[in-house]
Amino acid sequence: MPTTEQLKIVIVGHVDHGKSTFVGRLFHDTGSLPEGKLEQLQQVAARRGVPFEWANLMDALQAERDQNITIDTTQIWFQTPKRQYVIIDAPGHKEFLKNMVTGAAHAEAALLLIDAQEGVQENSRRHGYLLHLLGLRQIAVLVNKMDLVAYAQSRFDALETEYRAWLKTIGLEPHVFIPIAARTGDNIASRSPQMPWWHGPTVLETLDRFRVAELPTQQPLRLPIQDVYRFDERRILAGRIESGTVRVGDRLVFHPGGKTSTVRTLERWNVPSRDDAHAGESIGLTLTEQIFVERGAVATREDTPPFELTWFKARVFWLGRQPFRKGRRYKLKLATQEAECEIATIDKVIDASTLATVSRQQNELLVSRHEVAELTLKTRKPVAFDAATDLVATGRFVIVDGYDVAGGGIVMPDHYPRRTSTAEHKSDHLYWSQGKVTHDHRARRHGHAGCVLWLTGLSGSGKSTLAAELERELFNLGKHAYVLDGDNIRHGLNSDLGFSPRDRNENIRRVGEVAKLFADAGFICVTAFISPYRADRDLVRRMMPAGRFIEVYLSAPLEVCEQRDVKGLYAKARAQELQEFTGISAPYEPPIEPELVLRTDQLTVAEAVARLLDRLHLGAEDMAISI
Repeated sequence: MPTTEQLKIVIVGHVDHGKSTFVGRLFHDTGSLPEGKLEQLQQVAARRGVPFEWANLMDALQAERDQNITIDTTQIWFQTPKRQYVIIDAPGHKEFLKNMVTGAAHAEAALLLIDAQEGVQENSRRHGYLLHLLGLRQIAVLVNKMDLVAYAQSRFDALETEYRAWLKTIGLEPHVFIPIAARTGDNIASRSPQMPWWHGPTVLETLDRFRVAELPTQQPLRLPIQDVYRFDERRILAGRIESGTVRVGDRLVFHPGGKTSTVRTLERWNVPSRDDAHAGESIGLTLTEQIFVERGAVATREDTPPFELTWFKARVFWLGRQPFRKGRRYKLKLATQEAECEIATIDKVIDASTLATVSRQQNELLVSRHEVAELTLKTRKPVAFDAATDLVATGRFVIVDGYDVAGGGIVMPDHYPRRTSTAEHKSDHLYWSQGKVTHDHRARRHGHAGCVLWLTGLSGSGKSTLAAELERELFNLGKHAYVLDGDNIRHGLNSDLGFSPRDRNENIRRVGEVAKLFADAGFICVTAFISPYRADRDLVRRMMPAGRFIEVYLSAPLEVCEQRDVKGLYAKARAQELQEFTGISAPYEPPIEPELVLRTDQLTVAEAVARLLDRLHLGAEDMAISI
C-alpha cells in the first residue's frame, strides 16, 4: 500500500549551482516522471542537435504546470518507499520568501546546493541566513558538480569546513554535507563509485531521515479568516486553522478588535461533517451571534489571545531593489491581515552574506538589498500577531513595496502588553451616564459649544505659547476654555509613559479621552501636544462628534524650531543624549487635511491667535452656536 506520509522541502542554491539539473535528476531516479517524458525531451534535443540537459526536464515540467496541464494533481512531485515529497517551488529569493512567509507553503526541510568548483558564494550565505530566519532546522548541504573537480575529497572537505563554520556563526547546524554530481546522478539515489571515500548517506537516504513535523494541534488556536461567504441566510467564515483546535460551542474572539461570538456550526466541503476541526484543516464556520467579521481577522480562544498592537519588533530580510527607508509607507502582510506600515526605529543592520554590522550616517535610516535589520515596525491600525518563537504562522510576515514582495521577516520576542482574557469579558452592566444637563443646555449657558482645538507640530513650533495666549483671550471674552499641555499631562496622568512609539500612542489616546470629557462639559479644550502620528490624531477625531474636533497644524521649518529651543532639547538630541526625539531620531507625520494651518515662522503670536479665534467662530456657526 503506498504511503500517505508527506514532507515538504525547499531546494535553494546560487545561480548556476545546478538546482534545476538536480531536481530533474531527482525526478528520474525516483521514477516520478510522467511516462515517456524523458524520451520525448531526448528526442527534441536530438532533433535540435544539442545535448540533452536534465535542467531542460525541469523547465518542461514547469511550463506544463504553468499551462494548467496536470502533471500531478496532488502536487506530490516524487516519492521514496518511505514517503511522498512536495517540492516548494522557489525559483528565487523573493518567491521563496513569499511562499514561506505568507503560508502558501511551509517547508519542513531544505536542500542547499553549492557548486564544488565555484565554492561558497554570497547567495549561498544569504540562503543560509534566510533558512535560519524562517526557522528551518532540517537542512542538508549538497556540494554539487563534484565531477568538475575530479571527485576530490580534499575539495569537498575544504568547502564543508568553510561553510559549516559560517553557518555556525548564525546558529545553524546542517544535518549533513553530501558530495554529489547531479548531472551523472552520483550520490543522489545510489552511492557513487567515483567517490569511494564517501561513507555517508545519499540524498534520498537523508531526506528519509528528516522528520515530518507534527501538526500544532496543542498550541493556542489561530484561525486567520481568508474570506466570508453568504449562503442562504448564513454567513460562513472561511480559513485555514494554523494551530490549535476549534469545536462547535467554542467561544471565539476575533482580533484585532476583540469581537466575540460562539461557533454554531463547522462547514466542510465534500467530506463528512464533524463537530471539531484541527490545525492544518481548511474549514468554514458559522456563528450564533451575527457580528461583523471580515478577511484578516484572526479567531482565537478567549484565554490565549495574540498580541494586538500597532507596533512590534522584527528581524527583516530585505530583497527590494529600492532600500527599505524610514519615512516611507509599505504594506504589511501577516497571515491574512494587511496593514500600512513604516519603520519606527532601526536598531541594527547587518550584511546577510558577511554578517558584518552596517554603519550609516544619522540621516541614512534605511535597509539596503540583501541586508538584515532588527527594527521596530509601526502600523496604521492594530495587528494581531505572536512572536515567531511561539507561533510561526502569526509570527512571520512580508513587506510589499508597490506591487512587489520586497522583504519579509519574523516578529521578535519582547515585553509586549497582551490583552488579557478578563479584558474580553466587559461587563454587560456598563452604561454611559447621561446627566440632566445636555449639550444644548451647556451651549446656551456658555454661549458656545464644547469642542477640542488640537494643536500639533514639532517641538518649538509654538504650541504651548499659542495655547496659553488663546486661553487668555477666550477667558477675557467670557468663554469656558482650558489648556491640556503635553508636559503638564506627563507630570501626572501620563507619568508612567515614556517616548517609545507604543508609549506615544497611549499618551495621545489618554489625552484624547480627557479632551473628549472637557468638550462634553462644554469647554473649548485646547491641546498642545506634538502628537507625531496621524493615526493617533485620527483616533481622537473619531472619538468626537462630527465638527467638534479642529486640527490645527503649526507649521515651522525644523531649523526655526531648533533656533527657538529654549530647553536645549534639540541640542541634546543631536548629541544623541535624547532618544526618540521627534524631528531628529523619531518621525513627525504632518496632517494631510487639517482644519487650519498656521505658518508660525511667518506669523506673530497675535496674528496666529486671531486666526484661531476666527476658526472657532466658523466652527461655532457650523454647530449653530455663536461664539
